[in-house]
Amino acid sequence: MSGGGGGSNCSSSSSSSSSGRTRVGIYELGKTLGEGSFGKVKFARNLDTGDSVAIKVLHKAQLLRHKMVEQIKREISTMKLIKHPNVVKLFEVNNGRLKEEEARRYFHQLINAVDYCHSRGVYHRDLKPENLLLDSYGVLKVSDFGLSAFSQQGDGLLHTACGTPNYVAPEVLNDKGYDGATADVWSCGVILFVLMAGYLPFDEANLMNFVCPSWFSSNAKKLIKRILDPDPCTRITIPEILDDEWFKVGYKPPVFEQEEDVNLDDVDAVFNDSEEYRVTEKKEKPVSMNAFELISRSQCFNLGNLFEKQVGLVKRETRFTSQRPANEIMSKIEEAAKPLGFDCRKRNYKMKLKCDKTGRKGHLSVATEVFEVAPSLHVVELRKTGGDTLEFHKFYKSFSSGLKDIVWKSEANQEEMR
Repeated sequence: MSGGGGGSNCSSSSSSSSSGRTRVGIYELGKTLGEGSFGKVKFARNLDTGDSVAIKVLHKAQLLRHKMVEQIKREISTMKLIKHPNVVKLFEVNNGRLKEEEARRYFHQLINAVDYCHSRGVYHRDLKPENLLLDSYGVLKVSDFGLSAFSQQGDGLLHTACGTPNYVAPEVLNDKGYDGATADVWSCGVILFVLMAGYLPFDEANLMNFVCPSWFSSNAKKLIKRILDPDPCTRITIPEILDDEWFKVGYKPPVFEQEEDVNLDDVDAVFNDSEEYRVTEKKEKPVSMNAFELISRSQCFNLGNLFEKQVGLVKRETRFTSQRPANEIMSKIEEAAKPLGFDCRKRNYKMKLKCDKTGRKGHLSVATEVFEVAPSLHVVELRKTGGDTLEFHKFYKSFSSGLKDIVWKSEANQEEMR
């Protein structure tokens, strides 16, 4: 994987370039920037564009031997899902503190990145200065998602204690479960303190009390104290940070590139020799979904939840069932989406919906696909591929009202509605 000026996941064979240096694909490798237990990070240059990047070279056999494949796959998958101007010159703070204006500028970018990760259901869990990179333009990039976690079902809490002790939230160590978003906010607060002070806010003897240096402005002190609140229930949230008086000074919302659909099949293919990952088959009818896939896609492995109206369960994706023909389902989806301001592009039994208006995180885009469970039963999946999750919730609420005629309900559910 590479960071800095660009991004790449290198799995191709290496060769020698005309300069005598090792070449991997379009990248010419240079000096080693860092080395860990399972690989190295090397400086590299994109031979097509001239951009400078950092490439992480992993020792595959060692990963397999130490059973680290799932962790690496999770990191790569997360990096592919997170496409943000402030995600992925190492940023060091040991040489002294930053001026408040400069620290605030980097904190703006950090909060933008973390807010976006959370909107995708991703929690970093190891935010610290060593994992903040700067590109050649001085733009902050969040890196190292090796300890990241996705949204949890059930109680919605995470239960694995991880992270760097100086930056980890106190509730993470309580072994009672914790909210990933709230824990990340705490780490951001410690980072802001370190940027402005040049040292950590807490000593090993007391992780609850700290004193801001005299050179902190009063508004900066207020914000940091609200972030470094030991009680996660009263700790400031990211929406509240975005509305904070100190934070809003000079704040610029992130500028997004056009987002494309994310396909994670190649992540498995790197660790799987099967040819099935390299074959793309043209579909002339809906993809069949077997019983195992049907159960695995349902909420908490409960088929009842799949066939009933999903109230309150819409997150970044949802699904419903229909007994109507696949062609009719596709037509109904298009009819329901267009009045809401969405452009529709169809291919086989897949459809991409893109909103004409720009939202909080760019244009809201949704991917839909019809699966065949049986000749007279289909499952329709809707997945947010771009834009803001809350805007997706609002869209789905209006969108689903236009699909009432094709959504199948179980007899038990129909009895309840009578």
